[in-house]
Amino acid sequence: MIQAVIFDMFETLITHFQAPLYFGAQMAQDAGIDEEQFLALWRPTESDRSVGRLTLEDTLEMILRSCGRYSEALVQRLTAKRVATKEACFRHLHPEILPMLSALKERGYRIGLISNCYSEEAPVIRKSILFPYFDAVCLSFEQGIQKPDEEIFYRCTKTLLVPPAACLYVGDGGSHELEAARALGMTAAQAVWYLHEDMTQPSQRNPDFLQLETPLAVLDYIA
Repeated sequence: MIQAVIFDMFETLITHFQAPLYFGAQMAQDAGIDEEQFLALWRPTESDRSVGRLTLEDTLEMILRSCGRYSEALVQRLTAKRVATKEACFRHLHPEILPMLSALKERGYRIGLISNCYSEEAPVIRKSILFPYFDAVCLSFEQGIQKPDEEIFYRCTKTLLVPPAACLYVGDGGSHELEAARALGMTAAQAVWYLHEDMTQPSQRNPDFLQLETPLAVLDYIA
């Protein structure tokens, strides 16, 4: 019997792709650095940024100094623009997200969040309209571990006081999260409501898992 629902954040509860994008390519352009040169330095930092070993500011300073473009003002400008685009994601929610979370609360389900995230994303998540709905929050930047490490799933279930077998995990499927959740004994379902077949997105449909076409389908499933 499902007692708790644990969600991924990006491309599950919110999406980058309905707000202005500000990834490596866009930062390279604003910094006046060749995109390939910027990305060659940016991409290898992803894991360290995700588990709290590097902040965005640390990373940008390293890249800008390596490319002869460093200034404190430029670091601040790129950081502010990156944070603003993360905040914008919460203004473009699927219309069923808040009703779904509210209904889960009203029906007595505990709600968890497990998200791989960076220094600039963790505070945005904590200040967001979604944050008050969560009974447990495990953000990789704060936890020092990231999906698909089993430990981050265990920490969330421990805080929720619910065994893995009583949890439904809902995510878009990135970072092998669905496989990890299933291996721990959770019911795992793929959120596909933000997925557009004609767009380049991190995840595609995975037929090995239940597909939830809309947020309210979460309620239908656990009913």
